[in-house]
Amino acid sequence: MSTIAAAPAVEPKPLYTSLFVQVLAALVLGVILGMAVPDFAIGLKILSDAFLKLISMIVAPIVFCVVVHGIAGAGDLKKVGRVGVKALVYFEVMTTVALVVGLLLAYLFGPGHGMNIDPSTLDAKALNTYADNAHKLSGGGIGAFLMNVIPTTSFDALSRNDVLQVLFFAVLFGVGLALVGGEKGALVTSIIDAASTVLFRVMGLIVRVAPLGVLGAVAYTVGKYGVGSLKQLVSLVMLFYVSVGIFVLGVLGGVMALAGINILKFLAYLREELTIVLATASSDAVLPQIMKKLERMGVKDSVVGLVIPTGYSFNLDAFSIYLTLAVVFIAQATNTPLSFGDLLLVLGVSLITSKGAHGVPGSAIVILAATLNAVPSIPAIGLVLVLSVDWFIGMARALGNLVGNCVATVVVAAWEGDLDRAKAAKVLEGGELVDVTAG
Repeated sequence: MSTIAAAPAVEPKPLYTSLFVQVLAALVLGVILGMAVPDFAIGLKILSDAFLKLISMIVAPIVFCVVVHGIAGAGDLKKVGRVGVKALVYFEVMTTVALVVGLLLAYLFGPGHGMNIDPSTLDAKALNTYADNAHKLSGGGIGAFLMNVIPTTSFDALSRNDVLQVLFFAVLFGVGLALVGGEKGALVTSIIDAASTVLFRVMGLIVRVAPLGVLGAVAYTVGKYGVGSLKQLVSLVMLFYVSVGIFVLGVLGGVMALAGINILKFLAYLREELTIVLATASSDAVLPQIMKKLERMGVKDSVVGLVIPTGYSFNLDAFSIYLTLAVVFIAQATNTPLSFGDLLLVLGVSLITSKGAHGVPGSAIVILAATLNAVPSIPAIGLVLVLSVDWFIGMARALGNLVGNCVATVVVAAWEGDLDRAKAAKVLEGGELVDVTAG
């Protein structure tokens, strides 16, 4: 009688090898070091800076390769254009909803009421770092923004890591490659595909040191500001965190439900990336691995390549919530009355200024300053009030922006019929292991 050998059971990996567990451990250790030895903890910021620099080094070439390969492989340029238009329409709708959510919650809870700040007592020197950038941004208008999308040279865009400019050149290059077609087009496409594979392998190596980056960022924050540093403006910070939670679970959760996907399972799938973003306050830190994870979830690569990079500049949901929330907070804190016309002006200006947020040094403060400069009834000096908690707000801001862009990619893919729903369901249920550190 023949016997059938049973397939050997797959040994579960030790818990300590999980990137999520490593990042959480680094986060806890960072808090402990920040509280116990703050001077030493502040010095650990070099770990965070180094990690972000490593990621920054590889973001631009990965975006270029993914976008070019996605467009060239799509075959139908009309389809590429259709995806782009749908993405932009979605971005504008969600950005407007986010701005209104911030406005409504600011009026509903009134975080600035009772502060009774006299604008003449505020220190204007604290804004010197941001003044020039804000003036240039508010004075340039839409024309200056559109001109800035076009790179001086393609190499300049790559060297400066300007994602929007790299995207612009990559779209042109991808369209040109698709039009050339034939043997030459196939050759260049295969080279770019091979380069993309190598870059994602490099990204897998870099992601492995993410726990060190998280350790440095958290230790520095707690060591410098202290765990009690939120007391002065705790109402604004807490309201913003609640606002982002409401938007993600309520608005984005509803949108995902229409696409047939559970938002909680989706967030659990992205837990490693979300933890890194929360600790480093930078969504750039996970751009490459987010793109890879969405592809492996069943979203077509051409959609991922177009929507994610574009969303980093055009779809800043949490940032939009912060803009209107902070503007109304400053008006309330300085006892500045706002008319209905002022509110419409705030919404209109915010729709424009929010598009220039990504890639600007001190972007949140710069864009907020530009918005205030365009709304004369609100004292721009009131911006000093939010400087001390910008880092803490930035953590939730980066997290909300990232979730918004990931949701946008899935929704546009579902809208276009480029989402493998069966694969997505399997991956989100944990039936298929996805490890971006493997490249």
